Amino acid sequence: MTDLAGLGDGPLFGLPLPELWFGLVFAMLGTFLFLDGFDFGAGALFATREDDADRETILAAIGPFWDGNEVWLVVFGGALFAAFPAVYADLFSRHYLLMFGVLGALILRGLAPEMYEQRHDAAWQRWWGRAFVAGSVLAPFLLGAFVGNWVAGTPRSFTLVGVLTGLTTVALTVVSGTAFLRVKTRAALRAELRSYGERAIAAYLFAVVVTLFALAATGLRTAVLSPAVLALVAVSVLLAGGYVLALRRDRDLLALAASAGLTYGLTAVVALLLYPAIDPVSGLTVRSAVVSTLPLNLMSVGAALLLPLVATYFVVLYSAFSGPAEPAGGY
Repeated sequence: MTDLAGLGDGPLFGLPLPELWFGLVFAMLGTFLFLDGFDFGAGALFATREDDADRETILAAIGPFWDGNEVWLVVFGGALFAAFPAVYADLFSRHYLLMFGVLGALILRGLAPEMYEQRHDAAWQRWWGRAFVAGSVLAPFLLGAFVGNWVAGTPRSFTLVGVLTGLTTVALTVVSGTAFLRVKTRAALRAELRSYGERAIAAYLFAVVVTLFALAATGLRTAVLSPAVLALVAVSVLLAGGYVLALRRDRDLLALAASAGLTYGLTAVVALLLYPAIDPVSGLTVRSAVVSTLPLNLMSVGAALLLPLVATYFVVLYSAFSGPAEPAGGY
């Protein structure tokens, strides 16, 4: 069949597929940052608990979800490779130390709870508990540093913008983690978590402002002050207010939804700061870096078929494990 029934003649239905795939890549990054983000936040909050029952409850809350949530990082990388292979090659090779650091932190975050449960020895659990917290904090910090350096267009792995973006990301995961754990826990633990959420949202907003100032100083002043970015910042402030109000009124699902809005808003800001470029260091734009028409059309058809199935899987997963977690439930 010549050129697969004309799929190579032009974009499907005349759609702006390069821009749609650019948006889809960041939507996948945002999905990972939200879903695995509240796992990271729960891991960071693990450090505040001294009671064994509280710690077991946190582990039981994230146990059914974290490995599925982690898949979205692979999906993000796969989508970037499939649609923008030159960007994938340049970006990941340029910041390979950060990416290996992210992978190492994810391995530690996944391994530590398994080892924690193997022995009920105080020293053993103290060491693996600390490892769990370290992996849960380092993974979002290093991922944030990677994204910050990507936006700033710097070939260096460790920069001020990267550090600030990493801290912003960690604060955001604690915001999400607090809301998630309040949905999944009861009584005293649930009540104590509110103060951590309020402090985390204040730290997040402060970190966002400082990071945007730092990005403006790198030459992105026009992009930072664009109406779309400023509008997203304003919406984030409103969502932060709604998050705090929801926590105080014990509307924890609304708080979790607000944290989702903050997460997708942050990834939208990243996309807006980049566009129309997709890799400022190499000078690649969305249009120049995208693959040719035929594979782009084929991938679009595949994504349209598969993404609803993936979404259905996650709906079933979260429905099956809904309700508060119990310490006896195990990891």
